[in-house]
This record gives sequence, C-alpha cells and structure tokens, in this order.
Amino acid sequence: MPESTLDVRHLRTHFFTRDGVAKAVEDISFSLGSGEVLGLVGESGSGKTVTGFSILGLVDAPGKVVGGEILFKGRDLLKLSEEEMRKVRGNQLAMVFQDPMMTLNPVLRIDTQMIEAIQAHQNLGKVAARELARDALGKVGIASPDERLRAYPHQFSGGMRQRVAIAIALLNKPDLIIADEPTTALDVTIQGQILHEVQRLCRETGTSLIWITHDLAVVAGLAERICVMYAGRIVEAGSVDEVLDRPLHPYSKGLIESVPSHNQRGMRLNQIPGMTPSLLSLPEGCAFRTRCPKADEACAGMPSVQKAEGGRHVFCHHPHREAA
Repeated sequence: MPESTLDVRHLRTHFFTRDGVAKAVEDISFSLGSGEVLGLVGESGSGKTVTGFSILGLVDAPGKVVGGEILFKGRDLLKLSEEEMRKVRGNQLAMVFQDPMMTLNPVLRIDTQMIEAIQAHQNLGKVAARELARDALGKVGIASPDERLRAYPHQFSGGMRQRVAIAIALLNKPDLIIADEPTTALDVTIQGQILHEVQRLCRETGTSLIWITHDLAVVAGLAERICVMYAGRIVEAGSVDEVLDRPLHPYSKGLIESVPSHNQRGMRLNQIPGMTPSLLSLPEGCAFRTRCPKADEACAGMPSVQKAEGGRHVFCHHPHREAA
C-alpha cells in the first residue's frame, strides 16, 4: 500500500477553561492519500475547524492537543519543535481560511505578501519569486495578474480575495491544503468557479485537500470521501456517494433530510430536534442520544466504531442497518 499523505490517529484536543474542560476533538482518526479530497462536515461547534488547526499546530491557549498522532508523510507533527513546524507550515502544509483577510495583510500589496511567502521557503530572487506569484494568480483564474499583483487587498472583491488566498496556499506546491469553509460567504456563481479551480489544481498537482464545510451540496460535488463530525467525534465515515445516499448514523440521516431539496413543496422542513450539547457538559455515552429518534438505554454507554460494507465506519449503537 502506498504511504498516506496524512494519518490522524486518536487525536484529542481540549480547551481548559474556568468552567471546565471542553473536549473540542475527542479520539478522531482518518487518513488521506495523495491527490485525495476529504470532506469534513458537521454543525457549527462540531470540532471541524479545531481539527484543521490541530493538524497545522495553530491551536492557541487555553487549547491544547492532549493525545494522539498526526502523521504527515510518516512524520508525527506533534513531535516537531515550533521551528521545525514553521518550516512545514506554508510549505508542505497550507491552510485557506473562511475569511481571506486572515491570510492577507490589508496594508501590504499583493506582490509583497506573495513574494515573502515564496522566499520564506524557497531560495529565489525577487524577480523569479514575482513570476511565480504571477503564475499562481493566473492558475486560480485571476485576469491581468501583473496588474493585480500591484493592488492592495481592499481593491479586490470577496471572491477575488479568496482566490488570492488560495493562490498563496498553492505557491510552494504543498502536499496538503486544509480549506476551512472558504466559499461560505461567496455567491453561488463565484463558489462554483472556485470549486472548479480547486478540483483542477488538486488533479494536476497531486495535492491532497481537506475541505471543511457544513454544506453537503459542496461536498457532494467536490470530495471523494466524507467524515461526519458531531460533538468532537467522527460519527460516520465513508465514500461520499454511500454516506449521502445511504447514511447509517441517525445524525448523518438527519443532516441530509434537513436539506430543503429533500422536502416536499408546501410541507414543513425536516429538522433535527434540540440543540448541539455544550462541549463542557456532554451527556454520558453517545452525545447525540438526547436528539436521536433511535436512542434507548444502551445509548447511555459509549458506542464503539462499527465497520460496514465498502470500508465505511459508523460510531453508533443502532445504525440504520436497512441502509447498509
């Protein structure tokens, strides 16, 4: 078997607050191959973004990775020093944030920022670095890249700023990009263009991609595999077609049925009852049991990961067997 680009094993990230310990990520595992696109989906507060930040070593106090392994091309990132991690981050590993202004400095021209990002990891002169930056803008569909390099971030639209952020992430040809809901604030047309560019770039460069989102429609058209998160855990994992067409976990099923296109015209929208529990006071056993229509006495105990056909995994006492 070829070596995976990324292997996350039993990752646990907790936040130590005055009110207690918030288990933002609790014992999650997944792997990612070269050129593969993985969708990480779930409600707000499910732990998706914290997972991405944990991989990149960007979890700030009071948060801390308290257990597990993050193997990137065979190296455990959790064992690297901050200096070693800085050499990996932005070079072999990159992230695209939901807000592109988290990537872009508003007082510096685009060329200054892109050239600095290149020279931080590559031994190139300013002229060569500028040409590389210009080519990167062209790859993400930005017209007149020479002119755009001389512009400031405020002179771009939201969609164009996000394209620049993606271009910066691609500058050093990383092996893995983590994209944290980068198209959520964009209109549908621009979103479709960016998704098309990202797919093409992953296919051409062999870059692996983790796409963090709550939008199932985006995952359906972009990813090959999907991990559904709830209350800090991966509750179901498998191929996109299998999970979206035949969900096994009640939470996955509820998410899919709540999409408006799955409801009959004129009927009330389906929804998952209740609210996501606080990470500071999760219920005993299965965290979803207070909202689950299939919950019973057994759900007061912690479920184990069950394997299903096609390499799927489900974290549930009562998965939808008829779907399998």
